[in-house]
Amino acid sequence: MAVSNPPPSLDILVRGPEGLTIWAGPPFINGEPSVKLDKVRCSTTKFSEDGSKLMVIRSDSLISIYDCKKLVEINSLQVPNVLAASISPCGTFVQTFQKSTSPQEKNVVVWKSETGESVYQLFQKNMTKATWPVFKFSYDEDVACRLVTNEVQFFDPKEFSKGAVNRLRVPGIAAFELSKSPGSYVAVFVPESKGMPGSVQIFSCAKELQSQPVARKSFFRCSSVQLNWNTGSTGLLIVVQSDVDKTNQSYYGETKLNYLTTDGSYEGLVPLRKEGPVHDVQWSYSGKEFAVVYGFMPATATIFDKKCNPLLELGTGPYNTLRWNPKGKFICVAGFGNLPGNMAFWDYSEKKKLGDTKAELSVSSEWSSDGRYFMTATTAPRLQVDNGIKIFHHNGSLYFKRMFEKLYQVDWKPESPDKFEDIAELLKSVDSILLEEPTKQGQGSKKAAQASTKAASAPSVQKPAAYRPPHAKAAVSVQAELFGVGPSGELSKNALKNKKKREKQREKKASEDPSA
Repeated sequence: MAVSNPPPSLDILVRGPEGLTIWAGPPFINGEPSVKLDKVRCSTTKFSEDGSKLMVIRSDSLISIYDCKKLVEINSLQVPNVLAASISPCGTFVQTFQKSTSPQEKNVVVWKSETGESVYQLFQKNMTKATWPVFKFSYDEDVACRLVTNEVQFFDPKEFSKGAVNRLRVPGIAAFELSKSPGSYVAVFVPESKGMPGSVQIFSCAKELQSQPVARKSFFRCSSVQLNWNTGSTGLLIVVQSDVDKTNQSYYGETKLNYLTTDGSYEGLVPLRKEGPVHDVQWSYSGKEFAVVYGFMPATATIFDKKCNPLLELGTGPYNTLRWNPKGKFICVAGFGNLPGNMAFWDYSEKKKLGDTKAELSVSSEWSSDGRYFMTATTAPRLQVDNGIKIFHHNGSLYFKRMFEKLYQVDWKPESPDKFEDIAELLKSVDSILLEEPTKQGQGSKKAAQASTKAASAPSVQKPAAYRPPHAKAAVSVQAELFGVGPSGELSKNALKNKKKREKQREKKASEDPSA
């Protein structure tokens, strides 16, 4: 479906030692990106999920908020000794965590990003990756919640000052995940305890419907879980991790993939056809399908529907990463981290592979919002060498590459895929541009092609070189240094000059002394 308004530009955030830069994204004019915002000194940056705001931490006490349309600073927050900061999905709120000296000092603060007003404060002793950010928002910011001992507290973001408006009591709760779009359900995880199995339960966010969970699944040998909601909040994928693999097939423990639906239509394991760990799982943008890469290497990748029926096999290979195109048409299966960087691009709607390529040493990877480009980056501190950016077309062909001495972060500016035209119409315009260049290069090339065909039909036969052991190669190089003889046996210029001098001296001596 075509859009009436012109689509937004595909901006790219690039952060290095000198600060952040915003590029105008592809297609690039003359093959090079133009700069929209240059060298803003900072230590951390983060886009809001809708792409409307950009949070920039300039120092340990100053946080700047930028409007992404105009790329101008709209507000700044003075937050002394800030250790972490997070921006809400629509950019309305910023929450900060500060170093605290006493429990009386409230070190977690929720701010309004545009006015700098503090709307909620609390004390938290420490922060971990699992507990930050403290408040989790639905995508539309209608619901916010936080985890405390044995319960989940719900807040109304429009009236944070009222405090918790609802409390969900779950004894032993260790983690939770709020559904994003819409924020109508919350999934909670309770680990194993005293012989009782661990469990994941789904509750409604509405207070009057929280007496019983709408879905529940119990697990033995469960150390941790990853909770993945789909768009529409109808399905939850659960990657269950155990620290010990009782089959002794994996040093890293055992993983299983479970699936729960909010309507109770499915509850159980996803039927994977190969044994081994679950490397990655991702929902499509529509929330109607999900893809999984799983199994011992070479891993297998499969696309399932919402009823766990396999729809498409994406082959096997050294893969551990999935990236689904925002338009739902293309999917990339890749092997990053300690794998060699193989990437396979598939057209899901046509059920065919488009191409294979490689992006070695990639640390991050993501599709552009319009679904036409796939970007990978090698960044520090994960890797201190070969830092750079690569951008590929949807079929895996390389579009752009740039290397950096040091690179810390690369991100697309988020945009709703609905703001862009249908992917088929976009690809027609791209293909027409790509076809023009080979046509121009191919003009008058028939004779050259015929000549190359003749040359190929009569290849020159070269005599294979004799084998030289390593010590002989070293001797040749030493001989070249001492006597001016090259590896091929030819004399150097100085050696030829000296040889001619010696020959002339012998001729002169012979002419002066005929009897010699």
